[in-house]
Amino acid sequence: MQKEKEPIGHLLALITILIWGTTFISTKVLLRVISPIEILFLRFVIGFVILFLIYPRRLKVKEKKQELYFVAAGLCGVTLYYLLENIALTYTFASNVGVIICIAPFFTAIFAHLFLEGEKLSFSFFGGFMIAAIGVFLISFNGSTQLQLNPLGDILAILASIVWAAYSVFTKKISSFGYNMIQSTRKIFLYGLLCMIPALFIFEFKPSFEVLLEPVYLFNMLFLGLGASALCFVTWNLAVKIVGAINTSLYIYLVPVITVATSIIVLHEKMTGMAIAGTLLTLVGLFVSERRGKMTNTIIAKQN
Repeated sequence: MQKEKEPIGHLLALITILIWGTTFISTKVLLRVISPIEILFLRFVIGFVILFLIYPRRLKVKEKKQELYFVAAGLCGVTLYYLLENIALTYTFASNVGVIICIAPFFTAIFAHLFLEGEKLSFSFFGGFMIAAIGVFLISFNGSTQLQLNPLGDILAILASIVWAAYSVFTKKISSFGYNMIQSTRKIFLYGLLCMIPALFIFEFKPSFEVLLEPVYLFNMLFLGLGASALCFVTWNLAVKIVGAINTSLYIYLVPVITVATSIIVLHEKMTGMAIAGTLLTLVGLFVSERRGKMTNTIIAKQN
């Protein structure tokens, strides 16, 4: 049954990344009037409310240990990941962050191999990872910027990719508990928001709600809250449940590809030859890693 659902899992992961790959536009628009922490907190409040309205039943966990997994997922996937990413952007170039974040599948594979059953590695996974990494590098440094090291910002970006990998492993574990995915995601959001409260005081949370009610800003905030948060976290968590943490994380390679495509369509930016080559390499790397991942899972299934 799980094998039959795999195409659905891959489709959910692709849909999620297609939306996440375009969120930079909405974030860029909103940054004109509110700060990164204000965007972060408000989008997840909207996401939490929407998920509550869709499925208002309270989730009662069976064991205290399971509650800790929800706390860890909220802390890693909602609070730490986005805070680290946003703070990194203030210390280093966006292109640096874009490249570094795409190493999240590598850390996900390591964590999944160590802590999850049925998530095995192969040499071809690392081959695909290297191909995709080169592709992402070419997309991000396509001649318009220069690679420069900014230790603090780059280290924060690395930490962001590590905590996202941890989040993927936690959600895979949570999916094995058998709870409703909307309820589970809402609970993760709740803990993420609670963990975010100290940051609100540190970064001075004072959003201008009057400005946010203007159509352009309201639309973009709702897109982040409804689409990128409420919808995408549910579809991502479902994808992790169906095809595993490793295979789902591979779709992160596509984020810069989608970003480039969106920039051409929406912002009318030009596609350079280096960006085209990078896009092709990224897609090849994704195919190699994901294809061999299927073969590995098949061998494991036969052995069991």
